[in-house]
Amino acid sequence: MEIPDITSVGHNRFGFDSIVPVDVLRSLYLRPHYVTAVRDAKTDEEEKQTHAIFTKNNQDNIAYQSKSIYHPDTHSISYTTLSRFHPVRLLPTNQRKRILVTGGAGFVGSHLVDRLMLLGHEVTVLDNFFTGSKTTVGHWVGHPNFELVRHDIVEPFMIEVDQIYHLACPASPPHYQFNAVKTIKTSFMGTLNMLGLAKRTKARFLISSTSEVYGDPEVHPQPEDYWGHVNPIGPRACYDEGKRVAETLTYGFHRQDNVDVRVARIFNTFGPRMNPADGRVVSNFIVQALKGEDMTVYGDGTQTRSFQYIHDLIDGLILLMNSDETRPVNIGNGHEFNILDFAKMVREIVAKVQKEDGTATHQVNIIHKPIPTDDPQMRRPDTTRAKEVLGWQPKWTVAMGIEEMVRYYKAKIDEGSL
Repeated sequence: MEIPDITSVGHNRFGFDSIVPVDVLRSLYLRPHYVTAVRDAKTDEEEKQTHAIFTKNNQDNIAYQSKSIYHPDTHSISYTTLSRFHPVRLLPTNQRKRILVTGGAGFVGSHLVDRLMLLGHEVTVLDNFFTGSKTTVGHWVGHPNFELVRHDIVEPFMIEVDQIYHLACPASPPHYQFNAVKTIKTSFMGTLNMLGLAKRTKARFLISSTSEVYGDPEVHPQPEDYWGHVNPIGPRACYDEGKRVAETLTYGFHRQDNVDVRVARIFNTFGPRMNPADGRVVSNFIVQALKGEDMTVYGDGTQTRSFQYIHDLIDGLILLMNSDETRPVNIGNGHEFNILDFAKMVREIVAKVQKEDGTATHQVNIIHKPIPTDDPQMRRPDTTRAKEVLGWQPKWTVAMGIEEMVRYYKAKIDEGSL
């Protein structure tokens, strides 16, 4: 595996040090197996060698891995608790923040939680597990700095906090269209409740908005002052308009009640822990290619997307939270792909990884299906504001991220959980 020449993520800026070694983060999500299969029982030394491949030859982190055992004959798993947590930074009380992350068991939330925990802060996760999973943050359960609460944010929640990262809301079309009314309710009522909490506790509040507020844009790339082109009654409107009204509510609290707010408009993001069943183009392509199935491109493949890797997004969210910028900020990768070219790149990387691992199969085909309703033709952020105000720009290339994600999904398939 070609390891990217990136040894750490994060920044020491705005009085908040968020720098974490990449190999430590990898040890939390990118392992040859989340579990040990009975048929592949290894000695401790063999486990260290195998694990080192995925953590840039850092074998120390094997001590903090789960020793759960997978039984392939009965397709069952024997879970165990961690014997030791990953080391976290020891902060003085005046630097340690109490941080609430709504939707913290989801894809983006779990990576944010990993970063904040390793940095030594006290983290509380609220999640109703509609799309999130306990397994994404299970390695922190029981840690004295960590609390996981099953809670639906459409109901009020009381806690004392310094910062609120409000990420809770289904974000993929199959999930947010499953119950459109509940999606709108989550965007409005959930945001109302969390803003009320921020008002009471005087906490800083960051909402994860989305590039969907721009709809099917007529301006390309999209700057933050573009008002958007959204169908308010289409199948995607429950999410698009839900996020737009959540931003309206956020700035209502900011102007009326002086709540300290931050708005991050997140563009397409990918990485380990993405739900392979959520209909996202990246996970769809990778899983189809790994399983030897035809890769599905909707439409003729000329529609374009920009993709950022999860670590770049987490860098941007933490920088925005700790900066003084109260205007909306686009966080995304400005490098644009058309979907057909992207599918071909994923196919090449999957073939490369399979060849390295000795599991190469035939080259999969790319097939075309009708394009979904209101699917935007172009989507690329203008990230000038993030660069100028936050000093942020993506460090990970799409190819780097795709290879990590291929390794992640391949391990999930090998262990029988995908």
